Amino acid sequence: MVFRGRTVLAFVLLAVFATAVLTLTLVDPAMLARPSGNAAGAASSGSLSAKELAKLSTAYELIRTKYYTQIDKDKVLDGAINGMIGALDDPFSLYMDAKEAKQFDQSVTSSFEGIGAEVAQEDGNITIVSAIKGTPSEKAGLHAGDIIVSVNEEKLDGLTLTQAVAKIRGPKGTQAKLGILRGGATEPIEIIVVRDEIPVETVYAEMLDGQIGKLEIRQFSYSTADRVKEELGKLEAQGMKGLILDVRNDPGGILPVVVDIIQPFVAKGKPIVQIEDRQGNRKATLSENPGDTKKYPVAVLINGGSASASEILAGAFQEAVPGSKLIGEKTYGKGTVQTTFAEEMGDGSNLKITIYKWLTPNGNWIHQKGIEPDLKVELPAYFKAAPFSRKATLKADMTGDDVRSLQLMLNGLGLPTDRTDGYFSEKTATAVKAFQRLQELPMTGEVDTATMDKLEKAIVAQIREPKNDTQLKAAVSYLQETIAKK
Repeated sequence: MVFRGRTVLAFVLLAVFATAVLTLTLVDPAMLARPSGNAAGAASSGSLSAKELAKLSTAYELIRTKYYTQIDKDKVLDGAINGMIGALDDPFSLYMDAKEAKQFDQSVTSSFEGIGAEVAQEDGNITIVSAIKGTPSEKAGLHAGDIIVSVNEEKLDGLTLTQAVAKIRGPKGTQAKLGILRGGATEPIEIIVVRDEIPVETVYAEMLDGQIGKLEIRQFSYSTADRVKEELGKLEAQGMKGLILDVRNDPGGILPVVVDIIQPFVAKGKPIVQIEDRQGNRKATLSENPGDTKKYPVAVLINGGSASASEILAGAFQEAVPGSKLIGEKTYGKGTVQTTFAEEMGDGSNLKITIYKWLTPNGNWIHQKGIEPDLKVELPAYFKAAPFSRKATLKADMTGDDVRSLQLMLNGLGLPTDRTDGYFSEKTATAVKAFQRLQELPMTGEVDTATMDKLEKAIVAQIREPKNDTQLKAAVSYLQETIAKK
């Protein structure tokens, strides 16, 4: 969560977001008060004492005068700040030096191009929080929880989050060859993502059978609340009887926008979200809904890529909206709020630190726990099959992650194998031959590059077919049953 509007919008539109939460919030002005300048810092009881400042100064002077080569003063000072941030053990706090901050500012004002994924630094690893639907990252098969270990064969070890993001981003049409560790894999797979323009549109609406409306929210940006209101009005005018809100793989956005979207469903005066400061003081954001709440039932689709603002929405519907149900998988688990301090740094650098917790209407803190769905529904296994690494042709008796992906894909395409543990069995070869026959490929029973290409294309088409979306089907069934009881 970031409090400066321009920064938040930038993170929402960037191809790779530099934090796992982009949510603004509205709280009591007193809670927002923050120090400015040296005088405010000196007044704080937690300020460094003269002895502590002398210790820091002594360490710097010893490094400056005794180190065996000349030092770069700015580099050492930036390193000290990064060290303090690192000591917080918080993946959502970070420091951008003047150069990084300037590059970030230029990128957000000049282009919206990249791979379309949000990342965070967790346990020193650059980890994908969400691959935004419809973007290159989602099309390439990246998943929440994937660890990016290299970009174009350059390892990311030791880089800050901002430095790693700068390497992942790039202009439209260029390739990012990502080394990805997934699940319990010991060796990274290679996934090539072609960078593209990231769409600004965040809301997609359609009417399903049975007068069930579906609103897919891919991010929460400044225009999202207005777009939801517009599309919701259209659906209601068509006689909508039930609503599906799809926030799967939605990395978050701006809290006032989320509040605006939720308000029509929550009775006036009831809490939508709460903010808690370091002293434990809480402030609830209450619904200001001027009229009656929406009367139709709502199903909210969630998964492990639903983070931040998406979780605020999910928590509010779960606890404050009667007749709603969360369906899918447990959410990401991001329950903290960040703000930026650029002006205070005074030299063009930017410090972003966690300053608050956010809690659900009932006061639950979901950080690192996520929100459990009311109805747990997993997608078919082939939805999470990794793209092939293409290191070698797959043959009988081989083992590994590529063979496991092969088996998941074949089963998903209705060509059963006898196992999915990554051992290339005789039954696996038979299924491969069947696929090759259907695709008019040489029936070798071995998986070369041509067969891999056809398999990946076929499984992507299978994934994009709505009838195979078990979570969506469960939401439709729930709403149909609920509507029928009225």
